[in-house]
Amino acid sequence: MALRLEWNNEQTQLAISPEFVQRLELLLKLAGEAEQVTEGEVALTFVDDKEIQRLNREYRGLDKPTDVLSFAMQDIGEDEMEIFYINEEEEEEADDFMNEDDLKDLDRLDQSPGSDSALDEGLEAEEGDYGDEEGMEATFDEPLGDIIISVPRAIEQSVDYGHSVERELGFLFVHGFLHLIGYDHDNEAAEKEMFAKQERILEQAGLMR
Repeated sequence: MALRLEWNNEQTQLAISPEFVQRLELLLKLAGEAEQVTEGEVALTFVDDKEIQRLNREYRGLDKPTDVLSFAMQDIGEDEMEIFYINEEEEEEADDFMNEDDLKDLDRLDQSPGSDSALDEGLEAEEGDYGDEEGMEATFDEPLGDIIISVPRAIEQSVDYGHSVERELGFLFVHGFLHLIGYDHDNEAAEKEMFAKQERILEQAGLMR
């Protein structure tokens, strides 16, 4: 069993191209390599504001749309899911954390390849080719969880932040994945680490600001 992506599109505002799905698969591969996660399934669903507002109301008690929700299953009981989300203020503050020194500090933690050919190399890799299994520290035999992304919110935020919609969707996807494997941003240090990791993975996949 390898780390794999299952995705579903339940919105009509933006077409999800096969090429972009390949980019998401590369992001998942890079994030898995960086965090030594070799197995598990990530279920990604693209929705509209109405649907994510319904989920936000049902699971968080907040009757308003948001950009991404993560429903983590690892280490949670069969009838329970741990829910994570990102708020707009945190994403706006991410730029303050993304200085050169912060990214250099992560070199000791993240040894994933960062060349411009990362996309081509990732797409050519065979399923399950994520390095030496004996050296991996974490494996998941069960689904890691679900990531729900509001495409209208991603489009709006891409305009606000001045980058592509693909980059914004990739940001939200990687953010959701890190939540699924246990990352959180409940304090400044944890938030700084999490956002720095996201930036490094996005850069490796060619999704620059």
